[in-house]
Amino acid sequence: MPLSERQLAAFADKHAVQIPYDTSPRHLAGPGDARHVTHGLAAAGWNTVPDPLSAEIILASPDLRHRLQFDPQSCTSAWWRLRAEPVGTEPGWYAEFGEHVPAEVLAAFTDALIVLPPQQPDPWQPVTSAGWHHDSSGTARSPDSMCHVQLRPLSEFHDRSSWHIETREPGHGEFPGPRIWHAYLDENTPAHLVSVFLTALADRSPLQRGMFERIGHYSAVQEPSPLRPQQVVDAHTARIKSLRAQARSARRQQTKPATPPARASTAQRAARR
Repeated sequence: MPLSERQLAAFADKHAVQIPYDTSPRHLAGPGDARHVTHGLAAAGWNTVPDPLSAEIILASPDLRHRLQFDPQSCTSAWWRLRAEPVGTEPGWYAEFGEHVPAEVLAAFTDALIVLPPQQPDPWQPVTSAGWHHDSSGTARSPDSMCHVQLRPLSEFHDRSSWHIETREPGHGEFPGPRIWHAYLDENTPAHLVSVFLTALADRSPLQRGMFERIGHYSAVQEPSPLRPQQVVDAHTARIKSLRAQARSARRQQTKPATPPARASTAQRAARR
């Protein structure tokens, strides 16, 4: 079912009456509105797998290769699960994200399934450019040391490294504090998707949260935003329109008939001239 005007209006009704607060750093901003993710995919033609009596939402890509599961009643800490089936020589892959992963950061990841972003040669570059400390052991940590990105090494079970991101409360000495959220990107997750996720996560620009809206940790900094509520709504609407247009363009390119080859007799006459 395509994204409807009624669904967009429901998003607008909520955010048009919320006074936005700039909230940073992003890894502590809290989950935000899950519709940043689901609206973007629906606008690009992803379809829901219907079960009107379930709190779970499942979205499948038009080619059925990708499947996103959102389960706010999950018995595990992974509320979001994304699976990609193998196609030809491309392997399948799996990623999962915890409850408090900011929806805008996850939306950057899922948007990249629709619109291929510019290639980023080094997935570590976004975090190091943002001032995160990156050491030789394959780990980076945010300036407040609460968010850690780790590229776990090869093992006897995996021939490629996997990505593990965790945000934790401050611990005591060598003991880490309780986990706030996590993300896991398996060893076959495309490198450009890893880069997109880390770029959105390390971005220094704040995320907007409404007054009294849940955040990831009390140490997050919140200040009145210069944005008006309607500007937050307009930004969401503009992004949805852009994704819809780009998805339609991509589908037209896929169904566009190939240019027929020149007739042999014409080519031969031209050669004899």
